[in-house]
Amino acid sequence: MGVRSFRRAAAAVAAATALGLSAAACSAGSGSGSGSGTSSQAELTAKTSPDAATLAKLPAKVEGAEIVVGDPNAPHTVTVYEDPRCPFCMHYEGGGAAAVAKLAAEKKVKIRYTIASFLDANFGGDSSKRAVNAMRASVEQGKFPEFHAAVFASQPAKETDDAFTADNLLKIADKVPGLRSPAFDKAVRENTYKDFVKAAEGAFESSGVNSSPVILIDGKKPAGDGRAIFNEEAFKKVLADAGIS
Repeated sequence: MGVRSFRRAAAAVAAATALGLSAAACSAGSGSGSGSGTSSQAELTAKTSPDAATLAKLPAKVEGAEIVVGDPNAPHTVTVYEDPRCPFCMHYEGGGAAAVAKLAAEKKVKIRYTIASFLDANFGGDSSKRAVNAMRASVEQGKFPEFHAAVFASQPAKETDDAFTADNLLKIADKVPGLRSPAFDKAVRENTYKDFVKAAEGAFESSGVNSSPVILIDGKKPAGDGRAIFNEEAFKKVLADAGIS
């Protein structure tokens, strides 16, 4: 996938929908590997998720290379493969993810995240790695669901922008009440969880998944051509059809 803004990414999804094509995605191994790595803090606007209130109620814990959100005894599992720089992942987080979060709040599903960083290799820089490290650090503060969503909501205009700097990630963290602390700030600045970042990317690669976002419902791809994940109401119906409502 070439250089494109989120607006162009969203337009591509809309075009795919209109034409009846499969949903767009960020693919591993694409890109030039020539990201400039020069984006400044001013090029990223920190935002919060519209679902922050729901997300704030959800627990999260680390299990190996995954981060699991929701009641561990929930009867259903939604598995999510993402990369923080992927604009289509942002589109999912602003669409179908809201339906999943509400079901998690009702203890009907748990969400298993594998958060990859393959787009750093595609476009240069370390934005995805730094973002995954910061997300892992947020687990220790009990704030992962809110911060994870805020990172995607704050995604820079271009996936080639290396804009998830430590300063920008802390700026996003300011949008999550109670997240900032000396321990969290140190972990973000010093990449404390770099081993987790590497393990998460390894889990993504060994899973056989080669693009993002990929969403599985109880281990299976959702019915249909995959476009429903970008729309809350459409994905709510897909989840209901899978027996989760």
